[in-house]
Amino acid sequence: YGIFKQVDDLEDLEDNSLLMLEVSFASVFLLIVIMRYFYMRSAETFQGANVPVHKVHTFFAKTVHLSMYFTLIMLPLTGLMIAGLYTQGHTDEDGLVISIVLTAHEFSAVLSYVLIATHVSAAIYSRIKGEGVWSSMVPILKEDKPTNNKYILRVAEIEEKIYDKVENLFTSGKKDNQK
Repeated sequence: YGIFKQVDDLEDLEDNSLLMLEVSFASVFLLIVIMRYFYMRSAETFQGANVPVHKVHTFFAKTVHLSMYFTLIMLPLTGLMIAGLYTQGHTDEDGLVISIVLTAHEFSAVLSYVLIATHVSAAIYSRIKGEGVWSSMVPILKEDKPTNNKYILRVAEIEEKIYDKVENLFTSGKKDNQK
């Protein structure tokens, strides 16, 4: 909805029916995202995985998930703030308060696109590897087992080495302190 029916100009909010539609949509969207966040907190990050998942990979996945929820909550919240400020007479986009909220809203929108694209790309990559995660999320193109494709296996091997290096980077200081 937000992509196709954007409010291009703050002045568009003078149309009371559009303003009410935007507020209603933002409120319902916010409620759905918050409910989904609390529901998904009980699910494992790599639910359905049929292969071991590196803890650095898990950390990255959880970071993307939390960031996605954060931006998808900030987007309607800042939209509601814009509507509230506008109805209180803050109609000049150059005003300090509304310009800060508008910037936060635009940043949340762009970041949500990036994070959703990252999430979808990771899901497709997981499907190609045949890790089983895709099958727990999507009802089509189920995986039977991990791939045997030598090119995919080589990429996965490189990926694991990168995860090991990242893990060593963050744990080497802890090991030195334990000696």
